[in-house]
Parts: sequence; structure tokens; C-alpha cells
Amino acid sequence: MEEQKNDKPRGDHRRRSGGRPGGRPGGRSGGRHNGHYRRDRSERNPKIDALVRQIREELIDSIEPIVIPELNAFERKLIHRQFDNNSDIVTKTYRLGDDDYELRVYPVGNLRRYAQKKADEAIATRNKVVLPHMSNYERFVVHDYLKDVDNIKTTSVGEEDDRHIEIEPEVFGRGLRRIIKKIKLF
Repeated sequence: MEEQKNDKPRGDHRRRSGGRPGGRPGGRSGGRHNGHYRRDRSERNPKIDALVRQIREELIDSIEPIVIPELNAFERKLIHRQFDNNSDIVTKTYRLGDDDYELRVYPVGNLRRYAQKKADEAIATRNKVVLPHMSNYERFVVHDYLKDVDNIKTTSVGEEDDRHIEIEPEVFGRGLRRIIKKIKLF
């Protein structure tokens, strides 16, 4: 006996009522998709466009984050989307109260370049370099970026709003320190 082959690819389950997913026969779903109205993505929001232009202009040479209060959830989402594919800019939303949120835009690329410049300065002068006070996230970015740089050590110093990073050159480097620890084990 010969096996019958089905011309339809596997997983192609079409309904008898028009053959289109989404509801009504013929694909007429009345402007809705799965019970939700679709928003026209080509429609631009002039307030958000102006805000994004302003953010880009202010972040060109800055290492300070931009704080944007009083945006609704949809406006915050639109700004997040504008910077999603840009690794030099990170957006974060912080909850301040019950219905009070603020959006912060961090110039991560500028912060990394600044940290590298200060690390090079610490290595060249063989002196400790003190960075200005920073938020938790900014300190995380600097520590994370400089953790692979040899010949320096970063530490966070201070309390609350005055917490900052100190970059110190290491006399022997991390490699020699590991060797010394191994020698002490024997």
C-alpha cells in the first residue's frame, strides 16, 4: 500500500470559515486583533519626538543622567523604545510613590569613556583619582567597565548621596597578587 501524502505543510491548521486566523470569516476582524485595538505605529507623538531630540542634545557630552518626571506609562514606553537599540544610552523607570514615576536616561557610553580616561590618569600619575558622587546604577556601570582593566582597583567610598568611586593604581597588579596568594598556600 502506498502512503498518501498531504499537500499541506504540517502545522497549517486553517479554519473552514475563511482561512484566516483572527476571528471572522475572510479575516474581517472589525479593526481589532485578538480583542485589542491596534494602534497605528506610523502615527508620531510630537511631544515625545521633541523630548527625544532634547535628550539626545543634552547627553552628547554629559555623564549626568537626565531625569524626566510626570510622564504617563505610554509616554515612558515610547521613550524606552527610542533608546532600546542604543548601547550608549540606558533608560530606567523608578517608582517614587503610589502613582508617581520618573524616567531616568543614563549616558552609559559617556560614563564608560569618562571612567576609562580617569583610570588612564590614575595609572599615569600613580595617584588615587576620586570620581564625583554617583547613583547606584552609575557606580555599577563604572565598576563593571573597569573590572577587567589591569593595574587599577576601584572602590566605592562614602555614605548615601555622597557615595563615590575611588580609582587606585595597583603597585603589583592582579596577576602578581594571585601568584603571591598561591605561594602562601604552600
